[in-house]
Amino acid sequence: MNRRLAAILAADVVGYSRLVEQDEAGTLAALRERRKKILDPTVARQRGRIVKVMGDGVLVEFGSAVNAVTCAVELQKQFAAANESIADDRRIVLRVGVNLGDVVVEGGDLYGDGVIIAVRLQAMAEPGGINISGGVHEQVSGKLVAAFDDLGVCEVKNSLKPLRVFRLRSASHAAQARPAPALPDKPSIAVLPFQNMSGDIEQEYFADGMVEEIITALSRTRWLFVIARASSFTYKNRIVEVKQVGRELGVRYVLEGSVRKAGNRVRITCQLIDTSTGAHLWADRFDGELADIFDLQDQVTGNVVGAIAPKLEQAEVERAMRKRTENPDAYDYFLRGMAVFYQWTKEANNEALSLFYKAIELDGNFSAAYGLAARCYARRKSAGWVTDRAYEIAETARLGRLAGELGRDDAVALFGAGIALAFVVGDVDDGDALIDRALALNPNLAAAWIFSGWVKVWLGKPETAIECEARAMRLSPHEPHIYNMQAATAAAHFFAGRYTEALSWAEMSIREQPDYILSESVAAASAALAGHPAAAAKSMARLRQLMPELCISNLNELLPIRRPEDFDRWTEAMRKAGLPE
Repeated sequence: MNRRLAAILAADVVGYSRLVEQDEAGTLAALRERRKKILDPTVARQRGRIVKVMGDGVLVEFGSAVNAVTCAVELQKQFAAANESIADDRRIVLRVGVNLGDVVVEGGDLYGDGVIIAVRLQAMAEPGGINISGGVHEQVSGKLVAAFDDLGVCEVKNSLKPLRVFRLRSASHAAQARPAPALPDKPSIAVLPFQNMSGDIEQEYFADGMVEEIITALSRTRWLFVIARASSFTYKNRIVEVKQVGRELGVRYVLEGSVRKAGNRVRITCQLIDTSTGAHLWADRFDGELADIFDLQDQVTGNVVGAIAPKLEQAEVERAMRKRTENPDAYDYFLRGMAVFYQWTKEANNEALSLFYKAIELDGNFSAAYGLAARCYARRKSAGWVTDRAYEIAETARLGRLAGELGRDDAVALFGAGIALAFVVGDVDDGDALIDRALALNPNLAAAWIFSGWVKVWLGKPETAIECEARAMRLSPHEPHIYNMQAATAAAHFFAGRYTEALSWAEMSIREQPDYILSESVAAASAALAGHPAAAAKSMARLRQLMPELCISNLNELLPIRRPEDFDRWTEAMRKAGLPE
């Protein structure tokens, strides 16, 4: 095979099916005009080669990453300018991905990982946006007048290795960026990922686990607004000023620090910073044995709370500190499980489940381990990874019930059990009650608000569901799994009868996570009832690839919809979208 290193640009048109359905002749004519006046000359100026044009997409090869990114920026600028005089629903908007990698040359076409990753980056980009790989970022850094947002390490479909992704912040993209959140009306804090000082990359999970535990403990303090782990961890391995973090997350305080684990000894160092002034309010070091790790965490939490509110009663601080297990080995397995749980792959989910089971073997009363194991089964269902439905329902029920019984004061255990019982087992009432209990314990738990929204959808309370998802988005404004919030919001609008709005939210979710079953199903149903048959058929085709066994007769297994009138509307929409009987 003929191989070479190349910079690959992949672009596609957002909402192409909808545009063609509205005006096929006009859309195709506009695309031909833009290729002639914008695409071809811009590619030529940057010494690129158009490999192929595929209806709504284009693949371009460059010998230089700088030329590829420059071309991407110019394309977005010129397309934005061309859209200024066009109605919003008729605009031709691009998503662009750029990758540097090995390609296979066959005739005039290109294949291989270099091309596949470029296409995946494009699918992850926002409308009007540009995503580039870490390799491209290294090549163009300092060579272009451009700013980049580090999106961190992302799982890429069909890629064996996670990929570092950067979002180019151009003038056109900046206009679409989310506004900075306003400061809440109570003290607010973000706990940034702690630096692993152990000298062993294998101990990264331990440092990350310490941060998650501190976030959870702080979250129990009701008068404190705590940013969710998912948003805090978007700053992992990034050098940022605390003032920037404060602006981007909308918080007054930032806690940063490091963890060193050597044998049975642990050292945690922390510093609390006021983001408005950059002043250090408090700094300290905590040393102890691994067996004393919970006491160390409590000391960190108590000092942070004490620094923010010196007059807080000590009883409230102590109430906020709950021990999950007294077995250090069980806790270590739990931390390892959490580290891989946040990776969106089938293999990682299976590994996390195995690690949670090991934690349970060592401590049969470890409620959080039961709750997260149950969530692993919920994730299997939402991703289409179920292999033995009857067994997984029974096992999820067992894990969920135990998590609920053992974790009466553990919000993580309760909401994990709640979503698993509702989504997998179909016990929506008990699931809703458990999630409500979790939120009563910890109103800062963004993930619990996400799943509360889903359960409210299934119970026939769409407006409440939308409020839940809005709360989750504020608690985690940089949430990597925002597609789940968007999908739940889409479902809520669907059952409220707002099909066009539901379709818009579902499409946003799909752009964030192209293979998410729930957003694809809502997109198909919403498009069908909104009068967009082509878009409905396209979403249904993707949905059936993800769930070949899905049909009208087993549709009730996909979502546990409570009200008969809601389920009838759902069935009608899916049948209209093309789901077979």
